[in-house]
Amino acid sequence: MNILAIDQGTSATKALVLGPGNEVLGSAEEPVHPRSTADGGVEQDPEELYRSVLGAGTAALGQARAPVQAMALANQGETVLAWDRRSGRALTPAIVWQDRRSSDICRRLSGSASRLAAITGLPLDPYFAAPKMTWLRENLTAEGVVTTTDTWLLARLGAGYVTDAATASRTLLLDLETADWSAEACGVFGLDPGALPEVGDCAGAFGETAAFGPSLPVTGLAVDQQAALLAERCFAAGEAKCTYGTGAFLLATTGPAPVRSTAGLSASVAWRLAGSATYCLDGQVYTAGAAVRWLAGLGLVSGAEGLDAAGGSVPDSGGAVFVPALAGLGAPHWRPDARGAFLGLGLGVTRAHLARAVAEGIAASVALLAASVAADTGAPLGRLRADGGLTRSRLLVQAQADLLQAPVEVSRSQDATALGVAALARLGTGEHADLAGAVGQAEVEWVAEPAISANQAAERLAMHDRAVQAVLAARGAAPR
Repeated sequence: MNILAIDQGTSATKALVLGPGNEVLGSAEEPVHPRSTADGGVEQDPEELYRSVLGAGTAALGQARAPVQAMALANQGETVLAWDRRSGRALTPAIVWQDRRSSDICRRLSGSASRLAAITGLPLDPYFAAPKMTWLRENLTAEGVVTTTDTWLLARLGAGYVTDAATASRTLLLDLETADWSAEACGVFGLDPGALPEVGDCAGAFGETAAFGPSLPVTGLAVDQQAALLAERCFAAGEAKCTYGTGAFLLATTGPAPVRSTAGLSASVAWRLAGSATYCLDGQVYTAGAAVRWLAGLGLVSGAEGLDAAGGSVPDSGGAVFVPALAGLGAPHWRPDARGAFLGLGLGVTRAHLARAVAEGIAASVALLAASVAADTGAPLGRLRADGGLTRSRLLVQAQADLLQAPVEVSRSQDATALGVAALARLGTGEHADLAGAVGQAEVEWVAEPAISANQAAERLAMHDRAVQAVLAARGAAPR
């Protein structure tokens, strides 16, 4: 069975036509252009998102020249918009997951933070969908419905008014135990649970679309990071992956019962099949690839490959330390007001040292997330599966293995999200009855083993932690 898998992401929409063995029959990518505002906003044009889905999907099908039997859609997760259900017309820009304008709403609702965490598994932070939904309602429009982008895209494509349980678990509105909307959580944010879409499984019948030609059933839905977790075959509790894209997102499977984090992570639905949920812990570095693009915009590197060319030309960072908080700090600090910083600069620090510091700063931030997973689960990661465009940087991947003191296995495919949601679509059509068979093999391109001692890794992580504490202190919080 051939599947059209569409990954609608922050900076691009990627479409793959995948054959029965996950062979790529056709592929296409269309960029999208998030725009930042001076007050901490990050927005996208919803129509551009929709056009990119149509364009990439149509181009991939044209390249494949083969019929497809089902479609799958992965989405950005926490990005929201208001739209009219009758016409499908967007009423606002899409408010992107990186947007920080709902920080004041989170402060206003801080008295409900503990209760929200108990219900949803998530900390109260502008990263998640519900604060942005409330901000949108209070500042842009009271008309229409407010949903995550997947629901709007599905409606525009002609499918149902639905979201999947994994995406819904990223809103701060889902009861993590029941995997359905929580009236209490919705009430905190002034949102009507009756106006929200149906919460479905990640595999099933979600309607049909004729946007790409003959009517095509939509049978697989997921938020992007959980789809990648699935594609990396992290089925068992304790298995973890990190996707290095616009941000870096580490997810670790915890099994059929939610594990509430005491170490500053989020607890979410990894996937829900036939009404039964599998859960995960997750943490995020908001600016990974985005930090490299920022560095490139300053003329210091040319991208992931340039990061290696520059940073690999020096043996260390020359004492420079980078905190990748250009859009705030996520887990485990949850400080949306934090900002990125270079510390430890001296007259001998060069462009090459700065490039290396960026790679090591991203790796140190992910290593902190892995340590939080270990604190919550009682066991360190035995390995980390890695995917995403920034894994083209061998400098970054090696730094990650060094700081984790564990092997990092880099996926051969850069399209784990599309592969994961395609596997869900195969389950939804009934082509496969079991998860492992639907996913297929996860091929490893190369493995980075630790090349420094545990003591050296601890020293580097301690230096990074001191830099983070300095950043927090600069924003008005006393270092711990």
